[in-house]
Amino acid sequence: MSTTYLVGVDGSDHALKAASYAAEQARFAGASLVVAHAIDWSGFDIMGPEELAERHKIKEAELDRAQTKVIQPVLDTLADMPLEVSTDVHHGHPAKTLLDLAEQHGASHIFLARNGHTRLAVALLGSTAHSVIQTSPIPVTVVP
Repeated sequence: MSTTYLVGVDGSDHALKAASYAAEQARFAGASLVVAHAIDWSGFDIMGPEELAERHKIKEAELDRAQTKVIQPVLDTLADMPLEVSTDVHHGHPAKTLLDLAEQHGASHIFLARNGHTRLAVALLGSTAHSVIQTSPIPVTVVP
């Protein structure tokens, strides 16, 4: 069974640093790396058929934007590393989505930036990192 690490990214410079660190650790351990992004999205709005159709278009546009603006810069940074890298982007609450993705991929370790693109980024520890640390059943490394 191969070892898999997961790094959560949000398009920030902090997340790029966390991804680079996670890739170094994965390479050292002979692990593969999943670069994951959670698009903060609530599925609990009550909508009619027209609103649902528009929401679907918005979700698809967000997935495309995430691939271009969040995931691709990480892949470009890691391109020269001898490492198996895959990506996964989903809608949902960021902490829960990252934990779910870690479980789906069988990750044995999660890497996150201390803070990223949220208003809480000025706090010592970002809200997503804090939530993941509090609820993760596997080790979490927070990269400053």
